[in-house]
Amino acid sequence: MNWDDVRVFLAVARAGQILGAARRLGLNHATVSRRIAALEEALGAKLFQRLTTGTEMTPAGQRFLPVAERMETEMIAVRADLASEGDEIAGPVRIGAPDGFGVAFLASRLGELTARHRDLTIQLVPVPRSFSLSRREADIAITVERPAEGRLVAGKLVDYSLGLYASKDYLARFGRPETAEALAGHRLIGYVPDLIINQSLDYAAEFWRGWETNYAISSALGQVEAVRSGAGIGILHTFIARSLPELVPMDAVAPIRRAYWLVYHESVRPMRRIQAVSSFISEVVDRERGLFL
Repeated sequence: MNWDDVRVFLAVARAGQILGAARRLGLNHATVSRRIAALEEALGAKLFQRLTTGTEMTPAGQRFLPVAERMETEMIAVRADLASEGDEIAGPVRIGAPDGFGVAFLASRLGELTARHRDLTIQLVPVPRSFSLSRREADIAITVERPAEGRLVAGKLVDYSLGLYASKDYLARFGRPETAEALAGHRLIGYVPDLIINQSLDYAAEFWRGWETNYAISSALGQVEAVRSGAGIGILHTFIARSLPELVPMDAVAPIRRAYWLVYHESVRPMRRIQAVSSFISEVVDRERGLFL
């Protein structure tokens, strides 16, 4: 069995289509199809069903997938062990993170890491969505809840808080609510409920059961900008809001607490660049832990 054929199989399984796998691997469509056919011949089983919308693993493909992943883990471990004879940290690492943490915290700090390791390439993807580590959409993910399934390594980074904020201009025009019930007389800025990436982020009712958003934005940073503009009162990350002097915290309702977790797939644990990046993220969070609560 050819390892390159297995590597192509994993790419197609994760992409769900031959064309997408070809793009990720830097190969052409015909080469990917030929590699899959060679692997199917070696195994004596059909691994994918070709559909008009992509590919679907057959029962044989589903049984072979964990075997292929174990082979991948062993290959990564061997390469990492051989590479450890040198001192360089090199190669690409993609980090998926919520936009608040990714943009407001990580983006301005990762330059320190790339300055330490000139051959390391960081790809930060700070968007309000979840990332599949098993499909290699990211090498490291920052999540708002510890994953319960999968071959994942997870460690708690830090607790953070969210509170009610309004701009000074908004309060000058409409006054400050003194109780949660008084929010009924104000314009409220919040998230789009059906686009939240995790149920732990559906927290508006924890501030007030009658919360009804007048202006919904699916990005944490977008909500910050809307509150800054004077459009209403919003639930914001305190580590972002407290850095903006035009925003005022509302003490009508106490802040709530959530947590960030750092997660990566078990198979990439031996890779020195993964360990370097995950250690650095933990390091800078520990250094500035007081910012989050």
